[in-house]
Amino acid sequence: MNQSILFALLLVLLSRAGQAQVAPGHLDSLAHQQTVLEFQQKLNKEFSNPEESPLTAAERQAFKSLPYYPSRYSYYVAAQLVRDSTSQPFAMETSTDRRPLYRKYGELRFVLQGRAMRLNVYQSAALLKRPGFEDYLFVPFTDLTNGHGSYGGGRYLDLRIPPKGTAVMQLDFNRAYNPSCAYNHGYSCPVPPAENRLSVAIPVGVRSDH
Repeated sequence: MNQSILFALLLVLLSRAGQAQVAPGHLDSLAHQQTVLEFQQKLNKEFSNPEESPLTAAERQAFKSLPYYPSRYSYYVAAQLVRDSTSQPFAMETSTDRRPLYRKYGELRFVLQGRAMRLNVYQSAALLKRPGFEDYLFVPFTDLTNGHGSYGGGRYLDLRIPPKGTAVMQLDFNRAYNPSCAYNHGYSCPVPPAENRLSVAIPVGVRSDH
């Protein structure tokens, strides 16, 4: 049975059987809401910290909280992880002339709002050398809210490499955040590749007026 048939079967299972049964570790709505709140609190704390924040000193002084879309459990989905062991490093486009090296770690295949979708997930060559970030995965993407409620240049999701043999990961768009360029043009931010442009609106995560 080839991968396309397996993917089709997974989509049927996810849409009909319920994610909590199909994907072990999938949180119920109350537990999920708590994790989203913790994510927002952590992000707000980073924006208040002069060592981590992209905001200017004046902006930090006035900062209270980032604007967030309301949390929506339906945008927390189980995704089939298809690893790619043959991909080669490539120079990812950014908002500046900088071209950091990434490799395609794999592909996430999932069902959102009844539609089959997929996103590439990437691994940074630079972070592989930083202790504590060796398992970091990066999902830059765009959707139909960009420039219409969320940042026009796209948004990011952070993931960690799951244990060996894991076939399903939890993908939570409620944890989508803006690149630092959304707040300060002095940063160099990866531009979501064309293959990660979703043709639906994802009205969750961090909002933006830009």
